[in-house]
Parts: sequence; C-alpha cells; structure tokens
Amino acid sequence: MDMPHDQNMPMIMNMVMQMNFYWGKDVTILFKGWPNNNLGMYILSLFFVFFMAFGVEIMSMGPIMINKRPIGIIESGIYYTLRMVLVYFVMLAVMSFNIGIFIVAILGHGLGYVVVKFRELVAAETTTDSNGTDPKV
Repeated sequence: MDMPHDQNMPMIMNMVMQMNFYWGKDVTILFKGWPNNNLGMYILSLFFVFFMAFGVEIMSMGPIMINKRPIGIIESGIYYTLRMVLVYFVMLAVMSFNIGIFIVAILGHGLGYVVVKFRELVAAETTTDSNGTDPKV
C-alpha cells in the first residue's frame, strides 16, 4: 500500500533530537545554527549559558528597591519577567543534552548562589554593626 507523498517528510526526518547526554561541540543551543559546530562558538556558548545561570541566581535576590507605587510594581514585574526569560533559556539550553552545557549551567547556578548568600551575610553583618551591637558576641 502506497503512503501519500508528503513534501515535509524530508524536513521532519532531519529534525531528530538528541535524547541522551553526550560530549562534543556538535550541538544546537537555543537557536538553529548556534554554535554551528564551531569550537570557538561552542566555547562562547558555554560562557553564555554560565552567565545566564549565574544571572538567574543573582536576580533571585529581587530588585534592589521595591515600593508600592505603580511604577515600582511595573519595574518589579519587568525584573521578574526578565529573570524568568533567563530561567527558561537556561532550561532549554540544558535540554540540548550536551554535558558541557549541563556542567556550566550547574556551575553558574552554584556560583551565583554562593555570591547571593555571601552578599546576604555581608548585609546582615553590616546591619548588625550599624545597630551598635557586637556581631562577635
């Protein structure tokens, strides 16, 4: 029995997605043709994913100033939306199943978390010092 000829069949057959972790620079991250099997572009994409994951953690502290005025609420909404865009971009990059991308995403989140916690610790100590109490007690 003959199957109907579909002109889109060759295109569909070329869209096979990797479904297990693998090493290598031959990967598509976020956009078709990026990093285009080029080692330099692959390394650049590793840095890009690292800094996106790092940025997600830094942005998890929230906006510096939140106020109840309408403009402050709009700014907070934009800030949150930008953070979520980064979150989903990192998630989609990791879904390439490339081990290098996975490792740099984890390292970016980890280092970002350490920086955020360090900043919170410094802020807590500064607050304690400005209250006139000895933080060492």
